[in-house]
Amino acid sequence: MKLDADGCVAEACYRPSPNFDDRPADAAVELLVIHNISLPPGEFGGDAVIDLFLNRLDPQVHPYYEGIAALRVSAHFLIRRDGALLQFVPCAKRAWHAGQSQWCGRDRCNDFSVGIELEGTDDLAFSDAQYECLSALARALYARYPIKNSVGHSDIAPGRKTDPGPHFSWSRYFSALEN
Repeated sequence: MKLDADGCVAEACYRPSPNFDDRPADAAVELLVIHNISLPPGEFGGDAVIDLFLNRLDPQVHPYYEGIAALRVSAHFLIRRDGALLQFVPCAKRAWHAGQSQWCGRDRCNDFSVGIELEGTDDLAFSDAQYECLSALARALYARYPIKNSVGHSDIAPGRKTDPGPHFSWSRYFSALEN
């Protein structure tokens, strides 16, 4: 897996989100943030996550959507349970995935990070296919950018976020990066 000059991955299904902007001129990609998401919560498959990132989530489809349909959020990538990779924002641009956040004394983590969503919840283990795709993607990101750390959303927004959750195996992830 390789990234082009804009930070797009040829192997990904590209679904361009309008929820991005330019990174600050002096902001290099130095952080990889791992999230989890499922819509409705705990349900996998379908297009609800895509619809959320493309600003077309219908609040009438599910009661949970009423509170989130107006959000303007995105991530650079989504990895489905079967390992399928979707890309919403080129890595050269700032996706809106971290919200109010801080890492190593720096605020606004969106400025200097890439966000990867794993289709999942805090309550379930992630699939082998997801780990395989995530490790290949992370290796490509580390090869392309001066990334210093991989962290969870919970690490940059403690008390506000819990993902990727207790079932994400950091040891498995970091071990796969070394291969």
